[in-house]
Amino acid sequence: MLKSDTDKKVTPTTAAVLESDTVGHEVGNGGELHQVAGGTHPAMRTQGGVIIHDDENQLKAGDRGPSLAEDHFYLEKTQHFDHERIPERIVHARGYGARGFFELTDSLAGITKAKIFNETGIKTPVFVRFSTVAGNMGSFDAARDVRGFAVKFYTNEGNWDLVGNNIPVFFIQDAIKFTDLIHSVKQEPDRGFPQAASAHDTFWDFASLTPESTHMLMWVMSDRAIPRSFRMMEGFGVHTFRLINEAGESTYVKFHWRPKLGTQSLIWDEAVKINGADPDFHRRDLWDSIEEGAFPEWELGVQLFDEDFANKFDFDILDSTKLIPEEILPLRIIGRMVLDRNVDNYFAETEQVAFCVRDVVPGIDFTNDPLLQGRILSYVDTQISRLGGPNYKQIPVNMPKGIGCPVMNMQRDGHMTISPQKGRVSYSPSSLEVDTPRQDPSANSTFHEAIAGDKLRVRAESFGDHFSQALQFFNSQTETEQNHIISAFIFELSKVETLPVRQRVVAQLANVDQTIADRVAAGLGMKSTPAAFPTGVAARTDLKPSPALSILAKAPATLKGRKVGCLVADGTDLEMVKSLKAAAKRLGADFAVIAPKVGGATSADGKTIEGDFQLAGGPSVLFDTVFLALSEDGAKTLSKESAAVQWVSDAFAHLKVIGTTAGAKALLTRAGVTPDAGIITDDAEAYLKAAAAGRTWDREPNVRTIY
Repeated sequence: MLKSDTDKKVTPTTAAVLESDTVGHEVGNGGELHQVAGGTHPAMRTQGGVIIHDDENQLKAGDRGPSLAEDHFYLEKTQHFDHERIPERIVHARGYGARGFFELTDSLAGITKAKIFNETGIKTPVFVRFSTVAGNMGSFDAARDVRGFAVKFYTNEGNWDLVGNNIPVFFIQDAIKFTDLIHSVKQEPDRGFPQAASAHDTFWDFASLTPESTHMLMWVMSDRAIPRSFRMMEGFGVHTFRLINEAGESTYVKFHWRPKLGTQSLIWDEAVKINGADPDFHRRDLWDSIEEGAFPEWELGVQLFDEDFANKFDFDILDSTKLIPEEILPLRIIGRMVLDRNVDNYFAETEQVAFCVRDVVPGIDFTNDPLLQGRILSYVDTQISRLGGPNYKQIPVNMPKGIGCPVMNMQRDGHMTISPQKGRVSYSPSSLEVDTPRQDPSANSTFHEAIAGDKLRVRAESFGDHFSQALQFFNSQTETEQNHIISAFIFELSKVETLPVRQRVVAQLANVDQTIADRVAAGLGMKSTPAAFPTGVAARTDLKPSPALSILAKAPATLKGRKVGCLVADGTDLEMVKSLKAAAKRLGADFAVIAPKVGGATSADGKTIEGDFQLAGGPSVLFDTVFLALSEDGAKTLSKESAAVQWVSDAFAHLKVIGTTAGAKALLTRAGVTPDAGIITDDAEAYLKAAAAGRTWDREPNVRTIY
């Protein structure tokens, strides 16, 4: 099943890339890399001392079949990982939650028997938890990272957990590698740092030796990994699931959450400074918006397809490192989700909420995606460890709340039993009581799929293309977004101390596109670009760009949900500030006044202008756009204040539209601001229109002149 290195031509450049390895490697059917024992590397063994012959693939029934519960290698590895830390989540530790509802607007009757997708107009309660992946509970919000997007639906048929991310693909194809992925991206175990960051040796060492991660790396190095807020973040179910109808027929489905406010991201320097100014930036934003009645809303879209489409599609629909472009299979919007209530207690709800991928309702079923199959086990195992035992679903936030779905079964006792069940019977079948719960065959919605295949540990060959969609994603971005991806690769790899690791990553990028590799190599100061890493499947160049994958290509022109920061000082025209605030509010924006002192400022007519922020406590990074409402004297005074100069300088450097009065010239000059299309003077209407259009991207330095 494996192709040996001896079957390939290894160039001197490739050998140099691999010079840190003392043994060779083998490439599996799916293009995955197997590092084999030999030389200074002993054989990998289980806790019981048994040699592990394959640490890259779960045991499956056929190469595309379901994973088998008897896979003791996977079970030991994953269960040990699930119990590594108590009580903090091992991954997704830093999270924030809110309550709301889901309302179906387009019925899928005939496609699925799930009532949540059949009855339009019914509002199903939900609990949503957003999170970062790599950082610990005390890390900061605006880290470059994948964001968890987990939704618990309290349906009338029981709880359904749709546990996804803000990126539609993932790093790995098989769940047996999840432990390794997270170990690599967490703080390095000997030194305990870096925290909430992938810019270090162990992560990129793993990534450089895991070619299947390349597509995901493009997403994580893009602006998607530094979202502006949870409210402006897409969500994806990642995997392909099944919908089952009353006749037992299956339709494949992929789930998408689309924010009504549009998708928006930070830029890197802005994110870095926000982490210092307000490490709770995303949490505070979500809490404040709900408290103010500006309830975040998402559309739920689905991609529905049959077996014929799956067989004809260019890539394997069971491969979680791949997506289906919306231009090929458009989204069908079937509902909306609104978050309208903050939690009453962070620990009781947000910390104790337990999401389990296996929690589905009749009409929703799994596929043989090996990453999904592994998550079905792992999530439950983790919750048992973290929340003290098997009764974690008796915690109020995890209990079913739908009408007509009480908990009735034969499970008893255990740690933290909160809702003891009555009666003498705790087994089935039984005849001693007239009201014992019994099975109901009508609820079955497991798809009757024929399974035939040898029992083996192998990756499907159809999983072997790791680079085509990575190139498609890059080509789908605007030039600005492409430059950000290149810059992110260079920044991250510049933090990697081990030269062969940097070389291997660039060699993998050469498999995607030589120009991408050349630009990253130039940014790292490499004298030449390493040759492409050996691969069995070359990247296709015929995949059409997908504009839906770009944030900027589909960005709406709006101020709704955005924040306007207005800088004032003594001598400011109070009526002008009030007028600007009213206009911004009409457009759905939040408006804040920043004053030099906590007590505010004195207006031109001697009245007090109350401030929402003191200058140093309200840096411009916290706002989407800024306005300098200053008199000449006020601007001259602030031009001597370093905090004010930095406030304006940062706003300009972060490409924000800046509105000004004519009197603000002294401060603009002191901050090094040069006039451009994003500087609007004495025209509130034009200012707000320009601000709604987003950043002034023409102001950004052209990195292509450097690399």
